[in-house]
Amino acid sequence: MPFDLDDAVRDDRSLRRFLHGLPGVDQVGLEQRSAGLATRSVKKSAKRWAIDTAISMVDLTTLEGADTPGKVRALCAKARRPDPEHPDAPPVAAVCVYSDLAEVATEDLAGTGVRVASVATAFPSGRAPQAVKIADVEHAVAAGADEIDMVIDRGAFLAGRYGQVHDEIRAVKRACGEAHLKVILETGELATYDDVRRASWLALLAGGDFIKTSTGKVSPAATLPVTHLMLQAVRDWHQVTGDLRGVKPAGGIRSTKDAMKYLVTVREVAGPDWLTADLFRFGASSLLNDLLMQRRTQLQGHYSGPEHVAVD
Repeated sequence: MPFDLDDAVRDDRSLRRFLHGLPGVDQVGLEQRSAGLATRSVKKSAKRWAIDTAISMVDLTTLEGADTPGKVRALCAKARRPDPEHPDAPPVAAVCVYSDLAEVATEDLAGTGVRVASVATAFPSGRAPQAVKIADVEHAVAAGADEIDMVIDRGAFLAGRYGQVHDEIRAVKRACGEAHLKVILETGELATYDDVRRASWLALLAGGDFIKTSTGKVSPAATLPVTHLMLQAVRDWHQVTGDLRGVKPAGGIRSTKDAMKYLVTVREVAGPDWLTADLFRFGASSLLNDLLMQRRTQLQGHYSGPEHVAVD
């Protein structure tokens, strides 16, 4: 697909022309292709590798109003050593918290290689003045966050104010400094698959390092067809620019079986280069426990209950 990306962001009219000029999504074809990939199984010889890869891609997350420093420290301990009885289990990719707890996570994870991700920009609604959103990002970065998970203004996007959304993402990207930016599209609030494709490209054009499906606060959250579309976007972006960007499905992914479906989709849609935590993440709070239980089953040959791997 020929794209002139410089022309696309020249002004609001060019941005609209570009986004509405993207190929339309064949809903039936997309859902059938996604369903077909979901039936593929990971070979037994590769199952252990796939489980460890999925563990290493988890953004271990707590985003509740009742979060405390103690809860965050317990989560960080779990992130560093997911299964203390099996220290060869890899650490997770990141711990994701609200910005006021980013400093707690930063102190606890210093020197471990586990990143600190902070949600920002009036998460999960995105309903705040831009100055407030930028201040939220700057606070998280000053607290040591390595990654910022921002939410787009879905109201502006659905109203067709693409330039406003683009400029806000760009402003947040500048405020991130060296921190990576994940742009949450909240696909459950977007009307069509065409909207998901447009929002994905808009986030990439504005400088997002990752595009992320959901906050986890809206249903539906992550789905395979939506993730499939977003993987197509980063694949096509790479083909046009040579630049690698990542994808993060978040919300509702709870089982090893589901995680395997996503890994198969990553490989088949974007390619094996994306099978790394640098380019693919799972936003999850409960997925890790099931991955660890299945990992123990692989190692020991029998099922281990959730009490052996619980976060708390």
